Amino acid sequence: MTERFDFVIIGAGASGEAAASYARARGATIYAEVLGYGASNDAHHMAQPDPESIGVAEMMRAALRRSGVEPEQVGYVNAHGTSTPLGDAAETKAIKDVFGEHAYRMAVSSTKSVMGHCFGAAGAIEGMMCVLALRDGKLPPTMNYEHPDPACDLDYVPNEARTAQVEVALSNAMGLGGHNGCVLFGRVDA
Repeated sequence: MTERFDFVIIGAGASGEAAASYARARGATIYAEVLGYGASNDAHHMAQPDPESIGVAEMMRAALRRSGVEPEQVGYVNAHGTSTPLGDAAETKAIKDVFGEHAYRMAVSSTKSVMGHCFGAAGAIEGMMCVLALRDGKLPPTMNYEHPDPACDLDYVPNEARTAQVEVALSNAMGLGGHNGCVLFGRVDA
């Protein structure tokens, strides 16, 4: 049996971005590049994900299409990862549907395992975690990963941060009512 804590912390937040040319002109430090985004709505249920993960998969495919990035170029996914049996299995299925065999070669983690679910702030914070992973070459762990779920069989960076040079990272966010959004980030040289 898989153990989960189902603990939630509520918060809100935002992040900022600017055109690279504008940022360079004003001497700003550029941490990463937004390569693309995807959004979808599967409207399956108010609080449960679609077990077929069609909307979540379409969200990730849309980001890849918009960016021109091939699935094999993505090295890290910051999963929505709420530690719920239905949500984690559905997101894992979507990742495998989109990335195929490459899903087993890339790292996936849930930073909610460290900070809880910050609701409105979750997407912004997790996006920044992707940016920091790209900049610093450190992938955040999925903490308290002690009882793997057989339905979730990817590399979840268990319990310890990992050093890895990743060029492209994806941040997934799913909301109530089937609202799905993701942002694809690319590493920039300092």
